[in-house]
Amino acid sequence: MENSHVTTLEIDLNAIDHNLNYFKSKLKETTKVLVVVKAFSYGSDPQKIAHYLEPKVDYFAVAYADEGIALREVGIKTPILVLHPQKSNLKKIIEYNLEPTMYSLGILQSLVKIVQSEKLKNIPIHLKFNTGLNRLGFNKKDISEIVSLIKNQENIYIKSIFSHIAASEDLNERAFTIQQINDFKAIADELIPQLKNVPFKHMLNTSGIINYAEEAQFEMVRLGIGLYGFGNDKNETEKLKNVLTLKSVISQIHTIEKGESLGYNRSFIATSTTKTATIPIGHADGISRQFGKGIGYVYINNQKAPIVGNVCMDVIMVNITDIDCNEGDEVIVYKNQQHIGELAKNTNTIPYELLTAISQRVKRVLKKC
Repeated sequence: MENSHVTTLEIDLNAIDHNLNYFKSKLKETTKVLVVVKAFSYGSDPQKIAHYLEPKVDYFAVAYADEGIALREVGIKTPILVLHPQKSNLKKIIEYNLEPTMYSLGILQSLVKIVQSEKLKNIPIHLKFNTGLNRLGFNKKDISEIVSLIKNQENIYIKSIFSHIAASEDLNERAFTIQQINDFKAIADELIPQLKNVPFKHMLNTSGIINYAEEAQFEMVRLGIGLYGFGNDKNETEKLKNVLTLKSVISQIHTIEKGESLGYNRSFIATSTTKTATIPIGHADGISRQFGKGIGYVYINNQKAPIVGNVCMDVIMVNITDIDCNEGDEVIVYKNQQHIGELAKNTNTIPYELLTAISQRVKRVLKKC
């Protein structure tokens, strides 16, 4: 069924090209680029993004198996790394030619059993090592057992080994990050000589590319939020182009007299005659209730219109007393990186959370000049 929601998320493909090329300019020509398309491509559209980028990048990464399966089902053939596979999904991962991360002895043992029992061939895996993030990953002390588990497995091969920097955007933590990089290099130096093939290495995310391309570029990097215009640093973000613009329209305009209330729980009481516009987007679309009561704002005819009252499930109301506008006029809910960044700061969160919260009922529209 066609999505008839008037609220749309506009995805600027020209901006994606600009941002991808900006990060590539920081890399050697031989360095592979993996684009992370987990969480609906940071709230955008993973199928559309992957189709567009397939000729331009070397790898995609998803968090979970179903995200990778969805890409395969629309014809994506580029290698897809599954960052957080579960034991229960390993057979599906293999069936759809996805490449699982092995991050513990338990999941590696499960994979070995499946490969042996089903007599599978040429199964690529990626080994993740924990160097300080303490989220997922093998420890250096696991190397001997890893080697023992796979040394006689002719049909399993390690395609890459990787790790994740904990504070790549924070240069105050540079000493810690350099230690992580050195620890990863030590792991690679110990492990790779014991393997039957030479896997490639990767460690850098968006902020890592910006701050540590010299120290830890290795053979591949993982580009995530940077593709969508956020450099995790004001100066870097200004060099990137905005990709995602969330738009809606004015459904109705009200005039509220002094003393009258608006919204659930009478959360706004007019202190003077106030004009408000009702907009068809609410917390079911990803607009947090924290944006209510003047914390959040939208743009109407290039003017700020603060949200008044509580955010409802399907609508917000904004103050348009000083804005010349009419029902049906366009509303910019998320205008650009700076707007999103300020809203995130006002609600004590980060742009990632605002973008990935955008509901799937919001229509996605591609824009390319």
